[in-house]
Amino acid sequence: MVRGPDAGLQVDSRSSEFTIGAAEGNDLRLSDAAVSRHHCLLRATPLGILLRDLESKNGTYVGGCRVESAYPAHDAEIEVGASRLRLQVLPHTVSEPISDDEQFGPVLGSSVAMRRIFDVLSRVAASHATLLLEGETGTGKGLLAEVVHRASPRAAGPFVVVDCSAIPPTLIESELFGHTRGAFTGAHAARAGAFEVAAGGSVFLDEIGELPLEVQPKLLRALEERTVKRVGSTETLNLDIRIIAATNRDLRQEVNKGTFRSDLFYRLDVVRIRIPPLRERREDIPRLVAHFYEQFVKGSDRMPPAELVSTLSRQEWPGNVRQLRSAIERAVLMEDLDLWRTLCGFDVESAPEAAPPRDAESASAERSSFRDAKERAVARWEREYVTKLVASTQGNVSAAARLARMDRNHLRELLVKHQSPVEE
Repeated sequence: MVRGPDAGLQVDSRSSEFTIGAAEGNDLRLSDAAVSRHHCLLRATPLGILLRDLESKNGTYVGGCRVESAYPAHDAEIEVGASRLRLQVLPHTVSEPISDDEQFGPVLGSSVAMRRIFDVLSRVAASHATLLLEGETGTGKGLLAEVVHRASPRAAGPFVVVDCSAIPPTLIESELFGHTRGAFTGAHAARAGAFEVAAGGSVFLDEIGELPLEVQPKLLRALEERTVKRVGSTETLNLDIRIIAATNRDLRQEVNKGTFRSDLFYRLDVVRIRIPPLRERREDIPRLVAHFYEQFVKGSDRMPPAELVSTLSRQEWPGNVRQLRSAIERAVLMEDLDLWRTLCGFDVESAPEAAPPRDAESASAERSSFRDAKERAVARWEREYVTKLVASTQGNVSAAARLARMDRNHLRELLVKHQSPVEE
């Protein structure tokens, strides 16, 4: 620290992520009143040290410019609140344990990032600790959660999934804790909630960042006291469960915005693991391509074409492993690689080396609910797919339907929906 109430303070970090803020739990906790609880973070990436603001109230500045994210130079000075700190990269070698295995259950990964995660998860699985998985949509958080459960002492118990983004806010409390008969309109019979059903096993709270603010205190109480009450009941039920939560948001940002309770975040933040997006571990793509290709191809030749591997390895994959799997399935269904490449809009020779610039729509998607963003993404892909499909047959719907192995009437409905010109 070179300026501010904590001037002279120096902290060395040997982890891949370093957080700065006024709240407990930060790697660098500042007493500056102008610093947010979770102000910003520094993360080691293949491109260098990434600085990311966590939607702090007063912002993060480098060279006098307010930044949301940046790769500051070594020895750069960073301003947070009324404080200034200098970043220095030390010439030390840091050793971290990584797994000897290149998979954890069905999850594949030969990259250092994934093998580091496999090592941590293998140790965490043996405990009963609460686990928080962070990562973009499609990175495999749900699959990892299930693998952790299967490798835990609770493997014989149930694994109950609660998708917090897919349940109406008025029903989420009932889904988690259950309800008695007559507790609300439509409650014609008593029903056990997810926490009760999962006795002896694990509850996976998917997209917990979507949990309504009014339900969060009740979840916090359940986690701390390990008891719940069904909606409409006064009877207390003891819990014997493990909590695994996942989110595609940074909950520290949500705490700063007031949409997620800080005490609930701290309760979930026992073991927190960030699953890197596919673009940060490109060395895993060839193996994933081979794995998915083998799943979809029938017959003896089950090795993916080199051109297909090359094409897929050069894409950005904003939908991560889930999107990659879908693309391989399309490639196999299309059979003709040239046609598949045309339909998908990929060009082997001119595949982009960097992510496309963020536009207003992608920025808006980050502020939308998971369900809304997913529906928009599916609709956009669907429109592009059927348009290019029919164009490849010069507007002949019957030929396009045969090519896509799709019912002709269903294809016509999609074309009408997206207002694409057709011929019989």
